[in-house]
Amino acid sequence: MLSDDIDVINIANNWKKNGKKVALATVIQTWGSAPRGVGSKLVIDQDGNFEGSVSGGCVEGAVINEAMELFDGGRPKVLEFGVSNEMAWEVGLACGGTIKVYISELN
Repeated sequence: MLSDDIDVINIANNWKKNGKKVALATVIQTWGSAPRGVGSKLVIDQDGNFEGSVSGGCVEGAVINEAMELFDGGRPKVLEFGVSNEMAWEVGLACGGTIKVYISELN
């Protein structure tokens, strides 16, 4: 595990210890030119604070929005962003790649 990933997990643990709801998003698959590799992590708390990255800033906003839905009773899911996907252009992933991100609430 890279030190950045360890830092992100430690931050998530601290947020949980302080009673916050926390979601973890992890890149699980990439195709073509992707800004971050498989295993890259982003943690989000119930207040919208976040640490880490799944795309170098391209899709973080969309992933944070999905985390907020998780906190409101949503279910874990796999998100897919790519240039053939209209959402990818809206969120800024126009680098020619596709990424899949798994997001779930940490319990």
